[in-house]
Amino acid sequence: MAQDLSAVFSRMQERKKQQRELKAMYRDALATNGNYQKVSEELEDLKNKKKQLENSIKTDFKEEFDKLEGLKLNIASDNQLLSDLALSEFSQGKLRRLVDENKVEYEPIFTVRFKKT
Repeated sequence: MAQDLSAVFSRMQERKKQQRELKAMYRDALATNGNYQKVSEELEDLKNKKKQLENSIKTDFKEEFDKLEGLKLNIASDNQLLSDLALSEFSQGKLRRLVDENKVEYEPIFTVRFKKT
């Protein structure tokens, strides 16, 4: 049973609309609940205190955090390169699996997504 791409897209859009409406009803109910508002404010205060403590400790470990940021950028760059190489090999008809030091196999996964134009 082949399904029409447009029909599936329309059905998905309708379900997303229903989902947004239900989430809005839920948010409205939370906004009118006094206890929820009070707890939310207390939580926000605790989050701010936590952030202050984290920032204080980060200043003590500045060198390590700089190194961490560099590693994060290198990993993102290597991840993009790995994806590009895998796609290139796939387009040539090759499918390669990778194995890590724990003998866990990885295979490339390709996805198709739609974005608004």
